[in-house]
Amino acid sequence: MNGKAPIRVLVVDDHEVVRRGLSFALAAHEDLLLAGEAADGQEALEACAAAQPDVILMDIQMPRMNGIEAARLIRQQHPQVRIIALTTFSDEETVRDMLQAGCSGYLLKTTTMNELASAIRLAISGQLTLSAEAVQTLLYPTPAAPQPAEPAVSFHLTERELEVLRWMVEGLNNAEIAAQLVVSRSTVKFHVSSILAKMNVSSRVDAVRLALQSGLAG
Repeated sequence: MNGKAPIRVLVVDDHEVVRRGLSFALAAHEDLLLAGEAADGQEALEACAAAQPDVILMDIQMPRMNGIEAARLIRQQHPQVRIIALTTFSDEETVRDMLQAGCSGYLLKTTTMNELASAIRLAISGQLTLSAEAVQTLLYPTPAAPQPAEPAVSFHLTERELEVLRWMVEGLNNAEIAAQLVVSRSTVKFHVSSILAKMNVSSRVDAVRLALQSGLAG
């Protein structure tokens, strides 16, 4: 622990057995602390105000208020709180809706507890975690109506910047991107800074989220 306060986690799911299981699993990690539980989106709003968690594990399909609406309202009222969607759904619309609501992660309930614990820690550090299924859904969506050849928003990124951005979506850091492109880390850092400026965002997480939403990562 090194004297650091544990990460306070709020578990939101309409199935008690899921909440109990997650609560038990969190106890196995000394840097994670169960801050409370909620059975639906409305309870999540109330529990968030009362328990002041650092991270929320949010189910999506719930009575009274679903996870998408709850995530949107919580991020508006408590912007410091990170939210990770934990669900059985990986369809394109649901993934995009949760990301647009401000989630810092999207994982399926089949994920291991170690993977979930890692996502919680990454969310605190400002990083986005997506399940492989969510990434596949966003990068290769089910064919729909014909779309324009060019994305609706291009942000005037160069071909190399688009290439760097796509590696960012895959979760690579600057050193790993540099190895893929056979360039220096400083070159990658320059491209990342340019990407953030052109997309008018302040972090890699926001750039990745915007790229996925606007279709630039395809």
